[in-house]
Amino acid sequence: MKASLAGAALSVVLAACGGSATPPVPSSQASSVPAAAASAPVSAKPAASTAPATTAKVKLTGAGSTADFPLFTKVFDAWDKQTGNEVNYQSVGSGAGIEQLTKKTVDFGASDAIMTDEQEKNAGAAVLHLPVTIVAASIAYNLPGVKDVKLDGESIAGIYLGTIKSWDDPKIVALNPDLKLPKTPIAAVERSDGSGTTYIFTNYLSAVSADWKSKVGAGTSVKFPVGIGGKGNEGVAGQVSQTAGAVGYVEYAYAKQNNISTALVKNQAGKFVPATVPGQTAAAAGAAANMPADGKALIVNAPGEGSYPISGFSWIITYKDLADPAKGKALVDLFTYTATKGQQFAEDLSYAPLPPAVQDLDGKLLKSLTLAGKPQ
Repeated sequence: MKASLAGAALSVVLAACGGSATPPVPSSQASSVPAAAASAPVSAKPAASTAPATTAKVKLTGAGSTADFPLFTKVFDAWDKQTGNEVNYQSVGSGAGIEQLTKKTVDFGASDAIMTDEQEKNAGAAVLHLPVTIVAASIAYNLPGVKDVKLDGESIAGIYLGTIKSWDDPKIVALNPDLKLPKTPIAAVERSDGSGTTYIFTNYLSAVSADWKSKVGAGTSVKFPVGIGGKGNEGVAGQVSQTAGAVGYVEYAYAKQNNISTALVKNQAGKFVPATVPGQTAAAAGAAANMPADGKALIVNAPGEGSYPISGFSWIITYKDLADPAKGKALVDLFTYTATKGQQFAEDLSYAPLPPAVQDLDGKLLKSLTLAGKPQ
């Protein structure tokens, strides 16, 4: 899907920031839902609203995850058309989204990272994490003419620790005996902003590399030993596409939209798997059956032969008590639509739809939200 926001008549207002790569935004003028998307599983619980949440038009604001932006563009536009309401979502990164929610400058945040205890304390009131999609941090690279490079956790960690400096390093060559890898220096690209994609990526590296865990660790923002920064998934994709020999972690939809090669990554079962929808789905399968009641689950380095190991949930984050009843009703309706009917758009945009068990959990979480201190 290569249509840009400029070419789409979107009634939902969405703003991306940073980077020169094209965000993978679907056309809002498509005459029907693509077949792949239409087949996405949608749980019967909770039932998505089919009527406007309020009689008057409501304007909602959200900010956060750049990884979610392509999906939110389509989902929020569809909800806007159905209800007559409007969502202004700013693609500013998970860290900034959490900060804006905490400062109460937006109605909801979106993050590929679970809030820390300190962040929840700073929020000043109870918050809820609602899983809304599954994302994959693909390992994008720029080596013209070289396809299907294989990497494992140790080699990726070595690149970002600065111990692997060129594409013909013996550790990479050993993983790719059938490829002729050039002597090209490796230019590592990482996020310069607080990022849920960084959270997923660094949690994965901490799970597979003791060296990484002890020297760098995991978080939305870490001190990378080497590399150049890019703001947002857009920025990392742009840096990789413009720099010969570059490698960067980027949400798979951005790499696919911008025709950037992505590596096959060795998973826990020893298989080299691409960052495609089946790999994301397989990674989430185990977690779906054993989701914690609060919806907070990490799925990096998941078991299973088909699992893509650098996958994770992404959450809408909201206050549990929605102080403005009119906005609150609209927010509940938007969140319900996103977690149920909105999942029909996921596969076509290179996201894995939420498993039915996770959609059912979302229904329970949504029922726990209150409006100005009162039950819905």
